[in-house]
Amino acid sequence: VQLVESGGGLVQPGGSLRLSCAAYDLIFSNYIMSWYRQSPGNEREWVATIRVAGTTEYAESVKGRFTISRDNAKNTVYLQMNSLKSEDTAVYSCKAVQMGRPVYWGQGTQVTVSS
Repeated sequence: VQLVESGGGLVQPGGSLRLSCAAYDLIFSNYIMSWYRQSPGNEREWVATIRVAGTTEYAESVKGRFTISRDNAKNTVYLQMNSLKSEDTAVYSCKAVQMGRPVYWGQGTQVTVSS
């Protein structure tokens, strides 16, 4: 099993980025998918989750600015990030969870918000 994130980079405050997480060798549609982030000196922070049925949850810090979505045909989960702030700077990682199965993590993608 492999989760591969992409789409990170450098963006100015107020800008947007869309992250992708492609999953390999698992039945993607059966997994709850989440995004987490970690900045230097801080613990890993939960950002958003999308469940098998498509329902979503967000951390208060990103609610109204970030949107998580999934495309089961492409085995991919997305994180659309708008109105980015400097405090959104972090390594963003995706996680796949299914009851009774191991938890899988991607390697992460760097997002830097700076002028």
